[in-house]
Amino acid sequence: MSSRTARPRHIALAVALALSAPSVFAQSTTGGIFGQAPTAAGQTVVVTSDTGLSREVPVDERGRYSATQLPLGTYTVSLRTNGQTVDTRQNIVLKVGAGTEVSFVSSAKDAQDLSGMTVSASALAKIDVSSIDSRTVVTSEQLAKLPLGRSSEAIALLAPGVVNNGGNFKGATGHSLVSFGGSAASENAYYVNGFATTDPLQGFGGLSLPYGAIEQQEVYTGGYSAQYGRSDGGVINVVGKRGTNEWHFGAQVLWEPAFARANQRNRYYESGLPASPRAGNLYSPDSENSSDSTTVSAYAGGPLIKDKLFVFVAAEYQRQEGNTVNPVTGYTSTKPYEDYRYNSPRWYGKVDWNITDNHIIEVTGASDKYQTSGTVYDYDYTSRTRLARIGADDDTKNGGDLWTAKYTGYITDDLTISAQYGKLHTTAYDSPGGYDPSLTYVDGIVNQNPALNGGSPRGNTQTVSSLIPAGKGNRTTNTRIDITYKIGDHTITAGIDNQTATALDQGSVTSGPGYSWTYGQGDPNTPISTGLGVPATGGFPNGAGGYYVIQNINSSLATVRSTQRAQYIEDKWQVNDRWLLSFGIRNDQFENFNADGDAFITQHKPQWAPRLGASWDVNGDATFKVYANAGRYYLGLPLNPALNAAGGALTTSQYFTYGGIAADGTPTNLTAISVPVAANNTFGQLPDPKTVTTKGLKSEYQDEFILGFTKTLGSDWVYGAKATQRILRNAIDDYCDIDLVLAKAQSLGYDVTTSSNPVSCWLFNPGKANTFNLVDTSGNYVSVPLSNKEFGFQGLKRRYYGLETFLEHPFANGWYGKVSYTFSRSYGNTEGQLRSDLFRESRGTGQTAVSTTQDWDNSYIMVNTNGVQNNDHKHQFKFFGYYQFTPEWLVSANLSLISGAPKPCLGYFGEDRTDPAGYGNSYHFCYGEPSAPGSHGRLPWIRQLDLGATYRPAFAEDRLAFNLNVFNVTNEQKVLAIFPNSESSPNLSNPLYGTPTSLQQPRYVRLSVNYDY
Repeated sequence: MSSRTARPRHIALAVALALSAPSVFAQSTTGGIFGQAPTAAGQTVVVTSDTGLSREVPVDERGRYSATQLPLGTYTVSLRTNGQTVDTRQNIVLKVGAGTEVSFVSSAKDAQDLSGMTVSASALAKIDVSSIDSRTVVTSEQLAKLPLGRSSEAIALLAPGVVNNGGNFKGATGHSLVSFGGSAASENAYYVNGFATTDPLQGFGGLSLPYGAIEQQEVYTGGYSAQYGRSDGGVINVVGKRGTNEWHFGAQVLWEPAFARANQRNRYYESGLPASPRAGNLYSPDSENSSDSTTVSAYAGGPLIKDKLFVFVAAEYQRQEGNTVNPVTGYTSTKPYEDYRYNSPRWYGKVDWNITDNHIIEVTGASDKYQTSGTVYDYDYTSRTRLARIGADDDTKNGGDLWTAKYTGYITDDLTISAQYGKLHTTAYDSPGGYDPSLTYVDGIVNQNPALNGGSPRGNTQTVSSLIPAGKGNRTTNTRIDITYKIGDHTITAGIDNQTATALDQGSVTSGPGYSWTYGQGDPNTPISTGLGVPATGGFPNGAGGYYVIQNINSSLATVRSTQRAQYIEDKWQVNDRWLLSFGIRNDQFENFNADGDAFITQHKPQWAPRLGASWDVNGDATFKVYANAGRYYLGLPLNPALNAAGGALTTSQYFTYGGIAADGTPTNLTAISVPVAANNTFGQLPDPKTVTTKGLKSEYQDEFILGFTKTLGSDWVYGAKATQRILRNAIDDYCDIDLVLAKAQSLGYDVTTSSNPVSCWLFNPGKANTFNLVDTSGNYVSVPLSNKEFGFQGLKRRYYGLETFLEHPFANGWYGKVSYTFSRSYGNTEGQLRSDLFRESRGTGQTAVSTTQDWDNSYIMVNTNGVQNNDHKHQFKFFGYYQFTPEWLVSANLSLISGAPKPCLGYFGEDRTDPAGYGNSYHFCYGEPSAPGSHGRLPWIRQLDLGATYRPAFAEDRLAFNLNVFNVTNEQKVLAIFPNSESSPNLSNPLYGTPTSLQQPRYVRLSVNYDY
């Protein structure tokens, strides 16, 4: 600070003016520079980037200047008086979405402007008092030093309140999805260079960039402006690198060797044994798995025409090879042992053209793909021995390509315009290896009657349960226009944000003859499903032991699309030297179309999403900021419901007893004990789009409230705290109790039947009254209202509150560190768009039917649902940092301590273990007792320590580096999630209940070498 004591109000005035200028950054791909300069005639400030881009802005009558919406990079900032440079600041690095303060009032020659007091350059850690949102920005420098997984989601986990999802949900390129503030893993938005890459079908992640091409990653955890929407979770915004006036290139090789990877621990049946165990109580011999991964990457960037045209290109290729021994039963039971190869190619290219200093064009291309292949072998689970080759594994290709073009025009000092257009094309190709159409897929073979198979489960070599079209994928186009205009103390931004998405050739059909078999066992005297009308086996031939088999038929193929449009306007008002207010409002419109191209959701009426915020520079010197934010966030419906609730899916099951088992595992001597049944009337008829949704269907939206502060501590530390509350006000899900709706219609005098209304489920707003649109037998539309009491529901509830605290040491004196602690609670009667706890062996994840989960399907499934939700982690402690203890050596660490999620327990309904809605063992009862979420305790704490070391030999002039990273140093292998179903059939314990569905990844090592020039 000053070597002499100045009058506080004068210093406060100068520094507050320098730090409180508002900044607006369209789509958060840019940054800004602002500050204070001496007030004199002819004063201007020139900012010049490392690409030669130059902007000259005036200094106003109060000595303030601001240059916004600058491309990220390194800048030189010069103060000019009557065209002559009088002072300069160099090596100013911008941070995405933030304002960087650069002032010229600290030199001795300017002391007269502060009443003769000397103010030297402050060594205090900076606080951006111009921001009101909640976000974490990770720079390329930090990415190169910290031990991190090489994905956008792994980077996002550094932010407070962000946790891994509990349902084993993964994005198209194989990365585990994350949950923000208790929200479902499908409720986030993903961006690359301002272009929305979110998966339009399910919201499962988005594309990213080669790790070395990431300039910065911005992780919004709340409070974001009206420019962003379509998320009530969080936002992950990746900004790629760009070329400069100097050529740079480099390469890197990374290796994760199999010999340095610890063994995963085996999983065992936790609740008894199945009818025909294959290896005693062993469920999955995970210790037999192995993996070896190699990644090579390279980049180059520089000027094609100095100061005018620049290029940056990067490519990355990861190959992972190994083997997986799958569980003895489940969705991989016909693939006991897999030798696999995973290839993950990524590339990125960007061209920047400074047409003039006032007009810029950027063109971006990127690709992020994930390809798999391999070989399937038989396996002896008792001797742990690989046996004969069964055939080729599936060849899959996921991910896709994007390109965008963006124009930025600095029309005047006060007017800036940007426009962006882009396209995204993703594929979900799956060519089944070794597919034999003459064989029938057989599942659940451990549940076969041992008297009919000689005590050894019988199956066949059919590894393919369903077939998908070769053209399966998604197409997305995105158009944005943003205009920013400064009027005095107001910075006004307005724009449009339009997106069109199409899901192509989605769905699947059952393989083989068009049906598959699933074996089961239950109590021979208890009905298998009262809701579906499936009786007990005891009264049928060969049913005395409770053994039965199900014939499954599935067929659902369609192409569907949606449009999502939005308009917004926002005003950042610098009220005075210390107060910044932000007022914004966004209006979203959503429309969804079925397989015939008919709209079944039209939400064109205004859906106003206000965003209000304030920042108070308490001391006037940017050492103490108090901020607040309140906002509403709308979430458009993904394309997934157009394939089921609004689609014509055929999904039926027919139950049989059997008197024999053929050599290929198929049942013989069958006796039907039911007709083909479907829990939700999914008999293959496309419903009338006018009857798919209830009248006046409202979009999902959430309100959020934030109050926080950030403060410096001494000259090298920053600390703060933030309180957040999120309230889900409205949701969309499907309602499937057809009998209840038809009964209400008949009570009103309408003649309606399932034939005149061939819906499987209706899309509605759960937890409130809804009016259904039905068709009577004469073809007339009739309105059928149901109150929440008639539904038998509680009101919709998902609430999150959290208190975050942090302490950060910005990089100084050779080290950087940040520690955060979050205390939070997510509770209510719904997780949101997903159900993480409904894990099924048949799919290997939680329920992926986004916005059409089992929640709210009927009154029975919602009994005992109020409690802490699946993404609730009460305590979260995170630390990451690095220390440069010599010019050649750097060490780093990343530590997280996360309390466990609630332990689920589901089962049949009530004390009598009935199945009133045909949902089997998925009700909130545990062995006949009420089982609210969180009532069975918690899964264990998840503790992980990752360490890194980097050596840069002096002889290589800082161009060569050797790196060693060790992940999960202590080899913790805690349970992340468990099978939730306590009973496999009424009154019959489920051997899988409590068995882990996923564990922490064991310790592994990454070695790398890189060269940068």
